Amino acid sequence: MQRFFAFGLLSAALGASLSVHAQAGEAVTVYQDPNCGCCHGWAEHMRAEGFDVREVPSSDMAAVKARLGVPMELASCHTARLESSGQVVEGHVPASAVRKLLASKDTRGAAAPGMPLNSPGMGPMDGNLVTLDFDGRPFSRD
Repeated sequence: MQRFFAFGLLSAALGASLSVHAQAGEAVTVYQDPNCGCCHGWAEHMRAEGFDVREVPSSDMAAVKARLGVPMELASCHTARLESSGQVVEGHVPASAVRKLLASKDTRGAAAPGMPLNSPGMGPMDGNLVTLDFDGRPFSRD
C-alpha cells in the first residue's frame, strides 16, 4: 500500500512539474512602444522564466489595446498575447501570474495597471504586487 501511495505522490509531482515546463515554453507576442525601456525589461523577465517572447514595436498602442480587448481602466505601457490561448497580458504582470492565467482558461486576461514599481521590468518584486483580471477583480498577488 505504501508503495502505491509513494508512486502516486511521485506521479503527481512529476505531472505538476511537466505542466509548469509546458507552460513555460509558451509563445508570447508583446506589443510595445519602441521608446519604452521597461517593456523590454518585462520581456527579459519572461524570457528568463522560459517563455518564448517576440517583441513587436508599435507606435499606436491604443489601437493594439482596443484590438485585443484591454479595458482602458487597466491599461499599462505594453500589451502581450499568449499565442496558444489568445489570452492577453496587460503591463508588468509577473511570469507566475501568467502561468496562473494559462491555467485559468475562462479568464480573458490579467493586468498590472499603470507602471507599478514593484513589478518585473520596473523594479524589485516585494510580494505586494496585485494583478487584476479583465473584470477588475484581484487575480494574483506576487
